[in-house]
Amino acid sequence: MFRNLVAALLILAALVLQVGLVNRVSPRIAPDLVLLVVLSLAALRGAAVPGAVIGFCGGLAYDLLPPSDHALGQWALVMCVLGFLAGRAGGQLSLLVVALCAVIAPGLAAGIGALLGDPGVTWTVLRTAWLWVGLCNLVFAPVVLWAVSALQPKRRARGSEFVTSYRRGTA
Repeated sequence: MFRNLVAALLILAALVLQVGLVNRVSPRIAPDLVLLVVLSLAALRGAAVPGAVIGFCGGLAYDLLPPSDHALGQWALVMCVLGFLAGRAGGQLSLLVVALCAVIAPGLAAGIGALLGDPGVTWTVLRTAWLWVGLCNLVFAPVVLWAVSALQPKRRARGSEFVTSYRRGTA
């Protein structure tokens, strides 16, 4: 329960930082902090379904932000798929998975936008923006993963319910 509350607060903080600071400093080419936090949370959880749920909730919150210029649900779909993949492949290779998904995400979002008929998605925009946004995400991925892992509470190890040594014939 506490881990879910911390995850929701981390996503909310990333949303506020993205809109209030990052998009104002560099509106065209900037790292996607919400995406990086979602991917970090999913990779650190190490399970596919919680990663997909975290991705969907973070993407839907990102879709509902006021300066949105895309179809509702576009980022929810992108982050749900990438959260699923990051959760499925996360665990020991968290940084590699987060970095790979962070580079794939701008192209996936642009592809879904093109399928939904977004007039702002063209091949020239895709070629130039994907490279720079992917590079920004790649640079910021280790920092965000480190911050999320430091703030995310560790799961307590529960005692084993199984008998560790069982000898046949002893009661």
